[in-house]
Amino acid sequence: MKRWLAVWLLLWPGWAGAEEAARFGLLRLDDVYASPPRQGSLSDSLKRWPLPLPDSHASLGGEIRLRYDYRRNEEWGDVPQDEAGAFLQRYLLHANLELGRWLRLFGELRSALEDGRSAPPSPVEEGRVDLQQAVVELRFGEGDRRAFLRAGRQEVALGSQRLVAVREGPNVRRRFDGLRAELRSGRFSVTGLAAYLTENEPGDFSDGVDEDVVLWGVYSVLHRPLAIPSSFDLYYLGYRARDARFVQGTARELRHSVGLRVHGRHEAWDWNGEAVFQWGSFGGADILAWTVASETGLRFDSLPLAPRIALSANVASGDDDPEDDRLGTFNALFPRGNYFSHLALLGPRNFANLHPSLTLRLSQTLSFTLDANFYWRLEANDGLYGPSGNLLRAGTDTNSHYVGPAISGSIDWTLSRYLFVGLIYTHGFAGPFIEDTGRSRDIDFVELTLQLRF
Repeated sequence: MKRWLAVWLLLWPGWAGAEEAARFGLLRLDDVYASPPRQGSLSDSLKRWPLPLPDSHASLGGEIRLRYDYRRNEEWGDVPQDEAGAFLQRYLLHANLELGRWLRLFGELRSALEDGRSAPPSPVEEGRVDLQQAVVELRFGEGDRRAFLRAGRQEVALGSQRLVAVREGPNVRRRFDGLRAELRSGRFSVTGLAAYLTENEPGDFSDGVDEDVVLWGVYSVLHRPLAIPSSFDLYYLGYRARDARFVQGTARELRHSVGLRVHGRHEAWDWNGEAVFQWGSFGGADILAWTVASETGLRFDSLPLAPRIALSANVASGDDDPEDDRLGTFNALFPRGNYFSHLALLGPRNFANLHPSLTLRLSQTLSFTLDANFYWRLEANDGLYGPSGNLLRAGTDTNSHYVGPAISGSIDWTLSRYLFVGLIYTHGFAGPFIEDTGRSRDIDFVELTLQLRF
């Protein structure tokens, strides 16, 4: 019953035809609502209900996401084959109370379901009914000079989400239990945070704090100083994991990261570059690691279909000797699940990657993207890792570096601010490293997504 109700809501034209005014953020804590609500707007009718207190109101919102996912030869044939793919469902419902100008309460419930996998569902695919977010927020100031302090369970995304992401692609979004403070003043903003990772446990209302994994740090942004068409992010992040696993072994990891990001847009060009240096300890070994990443795009708005071409080039350090007292493998901490491609198979450790893409705007609401990913191991004595940092293959018995290419095509159809449809196909080829280290079947991946946000 729940499945068909969700389908009906997603396809109901009343959502797509509503006048667009509400703006939904990646983090629903950042939503912007029409004020006052417009009469006749289905979505706005759920927003900004006045409360019998000065400057106070309540809002409701949520998401229904249905996804069909088929993977042939997942992990090159290393895992059981699904008979007919998997059906994934994600339901989110939140309530927002703004009590005066200085106090806000935000709560969100989640249900994430999976049906069809041959193997047991992973923690990022299934999470029963539980508390996704529960935040108390204190606000100070207003306009372009304001600050807030958030305490409780909350989603966090920093910058380009290279190191701290909400993990939107998988069925269960990542969240933390802790504190986050932010100060904004003109073109400058700075965020401080200290939090434990939140566990996704089986059963209803069973998620708790993972005291083995801790994140803290400061993230600052300077937007376009002195009319320069670039913004600059400078940050420090600290990370501790009690049982981290690399080719070198399993041990306690304490890692410090300092990063610089430069990003902007000017005329037809856009760019995003980032460099991170890491140090710390892994058991009795020292950590010394790094990454450099970039993406440059060029739009041709005067041409038919307004094509945009882009090239992303990325590299992250690996460990050249698992027997010595130094760990050189980069750790992306809490990255996006689909870091390199929609297939979400490979993770950002010990790699070099080239990613050209072409996007065509077929209409105001419909776009098509064709892209290719070419992936190498950087160090032959280090392994191949997944998005969460899990070791896929050790690979210390081969000198092969080339993992293989993946070719993807995707269609994004944004019917309105509320309703989105996406279709993706990816074919991943098994390269020499895969052939040398085990099963080496080519991968096919198909994904169809229908998403309603309100």
